[in-house]
Amino acid sequence: MIRYELGGTDLGDVRFAVSPLNELVLSLRAWRHPGLFPLHLPWLRDLASVRDQLDDAVLLALTNERGWTPDFLSPRPHSPLTRLDDELARLAGTDPAAVRRDLRAVHGTTPLPPPLRGSGPRVLARIVAALRDYWQRCFAPHWPRMRALLEGDVTYRGRRLAQGGPAAMFAELSGTVRLAGRVVEVRLPNAEVRYTRVVTDGLTLVPTLWTWNASAPIAPEEPPMILYAARGLATLWQPQTLPAPGAVAELIGATRAGLLRHLETPASSTELASRLGVTPSAVNQHLRALHAGGLLITARHGRSVLYRRSDLGDRLLGLSTETPSPGPSAARRTGRAPRRPGRPT
Repeated sequence: MIRYELGGTDLGDVRFAVSPLNELVLSLRAWRHPGLFPLHLPWLRDLASVRDQLDDAVLLALTNERGWTPDFLSPRPHSPLTRLDDELARLAGTDPAAVRRDLRAVHGTTPLPPPLRGSGPRVLARIVAALRDYWQRCFAPHWPRMRALLEGDVTYRGRRLAQGGPAAMFAELSGTVRLAGRVVEVRLPNAEVRYTRVVTDGLTLVPTLWTWNASAPIAPEEPPMILYAARGLATLWQPQTLPAPGAVAELIGATRAGLLRHLETPASSTELASRLGVTPSAVNQHLRALHAGGLLITARHGRSVLYRRSDLGDRLLGLSTETPSPGPSAARRTGRAPRRPGRPT
């Protein structure tokens, strides 16, 4: 069990982030055990067509039969908008001693796999090159869809943290995580990994698409971090529909009404297009119209423009789902006069 002792239970001790490198490395578990990742089979089928163009000897050596991966390949991200290029640059500067230590922790006392033998700098350079190529061929085309799901999870968890408090939020992450007083406990399958660490610079929570239970760094000197399964994985590779309330659909059209319903949480046009299986230009046309009508608001995050439903959009959807008050005809049928506003009954 790993125990992270927080300085307090206020919101400042906990932050959320997304790591493209974590997702890239953890996905290698599905290479070894595709049957354990049935929801990713559409992606795995696409991967099969380019696998012979990758340095799969190195990539497969980065995980073992238990699904462990080296800690140095899972650096703590600092933002929900972390970029892979930044993470690979940090990875390239890893201390060779840490590389050897973490590879030994994964593969035990047995000799390291042949692709991981040799001088630390040379092995690290080959790992970085293999991961970069893997990203370009297998991840980059799908990353907007993956990132949208991960960022949606971060938005949801942040709201639960603000509304229900830390204990409720941690309890929902996984059955293996709980907050007991000021201590966050993470139960790992390997009972040999046990340490307690006092958190002085924040605990980072990272959603991932490639785990069933929560996990944390094996080495106690690594920054405090918990990886947990993101919500909505079953929908990742399926085109999403746009449920549209009837009254609003008649007013502004089914597609725009569906987008309005969808944008309870922020999303970019690229992310929406990926989720819905349409082109960004088609989505942009509708988003511009909804924004011009005051139904959406925008905010810039890095290079992306995020859209979210405005207060006016909330009210429009709310009105469309309200039950109409009985009119004169209903009053005649019941034999009662319609109630006047403000009068008690």
